[in-house]
Formats: sequence, structure tokens, C-alpha cells
Amino acid sequence: MRWEQPIRYASVSDIGFRRRNNQDACAIRICSDPETWRQHGHLLMVADGMGGHAVGELASKIAADTVCHTFFKLRDLDVVDALKKALETANATINERGSLNRDFARMGTTCTSVVLCPQGVVIGHVGDSRAYRIRGERIDQLTFDHSLHWELMRQGRMRPEEIFLQESRHVITRSLGPEPVVQVDIEGPYPVFPGDVYLICSDGLTGHVQDAEIGIIARELPPQEACRLLVNLANLRGGSDNVTVVAVRVGGEGNPEVEEDAGTPARGLGWGWLITVWILALLFVVGVTEILFARFLEGVYLVAAAAFSAVGAFAFWLEKRPRRKPPAAEPDGAETVVWKPYRTASARSSVAFLNHLASLQVELQRAATEEHWSIDWPAYETAYAAARESLAAQAYSKALAELATVLDILMAGLMQYRKQVQRQSKWGKPPSPSVEKSGG
Repeated sequence: MRWEQPIRYASVSDIGFRRRNNQDACAIRICSDPETWRQHGHLLMVADGMGGHAVGELASKIAADTVCHTFFKLRDLDVVDALKKALETANATINERGSLNRDFARMGTTCTSVVLCPQGVVIGHVGDSRAYRIRGERIDQLTFDHSLHWELMRQGRMRPEEIFLQESRHVITRSLGPEPVVQVDIEGPYPVFPGDVYLICSDGLTGHVQDAEIGIIARELPPQEACRLLVNLANLRGGSDNVTVVAVRVGGEGNPEVEEDAGTPARGLGWGWLITVWILALLFVVGVTEILFARFLEGVYLVAAAAFSAVGAFAFWLEKRPRRKPPAAEPDGAETVVWKPYRTASARSSVAFLNHLASLQVELQRAATEEHWSIDWPAYETAYAAARESLAAQAYSKALAELATVLDILMAGLMQYRKQVQRQSKWGKPPSPSVEKSGG
């Protein structure tokens, strides 16, 4: 990756529908100058705290603060070692804090950190929060879940399809804080290319939204809109946990070899080659003419010379022609490390998924009308009409963006209504909705 490549990033952290406090934390540290970036790179992370009351919230906050501070302070280590040391330091800090108070004993947090640096992307990981990469029409999970069920799958004692049949599928086997020493997984560095999207999330998202759906949304929408739609979707499907999503899209000029491989037309042969072809063709014609006019020996020599010259020219072209490097090759010539993601899925847009989002908005709109949510109905009608028009025209990317806007408008009304209901249950005051106009 190059410093000149721009990035777009966003984060959303939501309490969900069933928790009283948000024990997730996230951090984004973007380098402001080339020198800092060359030494460290951009850092993005998500932490999901564990423990009753405010214990998990404290653990995740300590992790976010400590990892960022320690990583950028370590100037004498390379990126991989500095990131590993930062997570180990966060573990020691949380463990020490937990040992000072009985109420904080064995508090912990997951931590997944992504660094975009000159070497590529490097990931430091502990727990079951995840890092994904969306490239083209594929989403790859780049981290291994440190959970009981993933460990059983690795040992061959459980099939992937059996996970969702288990009630305790979120029991994690590794986290920052409970123990004085922790094993940190480091993934990468892996090459970064223009158009790549990297997404980090807590299990509040992956417990409700499938990998393919995450891939479609992150691929088609800008980071801010993608984060909001993913959180809304998780909440609409139950919102059983805090939901935190961090997304970053890499832009900038592409790798010339990659662009050519994607279908860029090859350059022409040039005047030198055209002149060579004409000379060889003329030589061949003269040789044939000599043979026809009974000058057999001279004609054979000319035809043979033309043929051998043509073969030599073709061999020279084969040797000197531009070669395409593998799609994952870095511009500086470094070879790509061959690796496999822990899980992969298609990120290709589908009509079925768009229809699912459309059906969700229909249910929300009906509830909003019946329960008199406070909705910006003019904005809703405009976005909904645009979504229907895009679906009819089979402009699926645009339809997804419009449906995301529709759901966001309705979810804003739902969240406000929920707050009114909570105030009513606490203070005994009925909610007082303000409806601008009847929804259609």
C-alpha cells in the first residue's frame, strides 16, 4: 500500500435492543503525515468487553486506549512486532486492573486490530470479534474465532453447519485480561489493492448477519452507509448484543498489471513492428515471384530467409512482450504469500437480498403507521419511490443504497419510540408521538 492512496472509513457502535449498556469499544487512528505512516500505518480496532455491570465496558475501553497508545509509541519495532506487543501490553494492563478489585476479577475483552501500512494489511487478534476483507465479488474472513465451537471444528469434532444448533456457540476460549499472559494471533502482512474494503466487527453483528450479506453491503455502499445498514439489520433481527462495525475502503491509483489483467486493452505493436512485417512480407513475395519466373534457387533462398526471419522476430516478441504479474503481486515486485481465508463467501449482489430488505421496510412501515412513530415521512416517500424505481430498472447498487436510506429513516423513528416507551415504563408517563403525516 502507498501513502498516496486515499482511504474512506467509518464506525458505528450501538447498544442493541437487549443490553443496558454498550460494552463494545472501537478506535481509529489515521496517520497525519507520511513519516508516521511509514513507521506504523493506519490503525483500526474493535473490542468487545465481557463482565457484569460496567466491567466489560471498562475492559474494552482500556484495550482501545492501550493498544493505540502503545502501538504508536513503539518506534524501534516493525509493524508486526509492535502490534503484537501492543495487544500483550493491553492484556497485562487489564489483568492488573482486574486484580485490584474483587468486582473486576477476570474481566476481559476481545480485540481485533487492523493496520494498513507499507507492507500491506496486518491483523492482531484475540477473541471472536472478526476482520473481513471484501475484494471484488468475494468476502474473506481473515481471523480465526477463539471460541469453543471453532476450536471443535478445527479438531474435526464438529461440522460448520452444526454451530447454529448449539446454544453456547459464543463461549470464547481466549481474550485480553483474564490471564496474565495471552497468545496473540498475527495475520499477514497481506497485499492491499485499490477497491479493497476491510471490515472489523463484534459478534453482535455476525450473530445476526451472514457473511455474504456483510460482503454485499460493504462492497456496494460507502463505509458510513454500510456501517449503519449493518447495525440496523442486526437490530432488526433481534439486536441481542451490542453491535460495533468499523469499515475502511482503500482507493487510489491501481496496479498497472492488475488493471491490464482486468481487461485493459493491450497497446499496439508500434511502427517498428509494422515495418518489420512489411519487409518480411515483401521478401516472401519477391521469393515466390523468382520461383515463378524460373529462378528457382534465388527464390528458395528469399522465401527461406523470410520464413527464418519471421520465426526469429516472433521469438523476439515472445521474449520481450509485457508480462502480467499475478493479481496479488505488489508493485515493488514482492511475491504474494499464498494463503487461504478462514472462511469465504460470495459478495455478489442478489435480487433475493434486495427483496428481503424491501420486505423488512414494509413491516417497519406498517408498525410505524400503527404505533405512530415519529417519522420523516416526506424523506421516506422520496427514498422509497427511488428504491422502487431502481429495482424496476434493475439498477441493484442504487436500489441497495436507497433501501438503506429507507431503513435508516424508519429505524430512527423506531429508536425514538423505544426511548419513549422506556421513559414511560420508568416514570409512568405515556409517550407523546409527533406525526408529521400519515404514512403510505
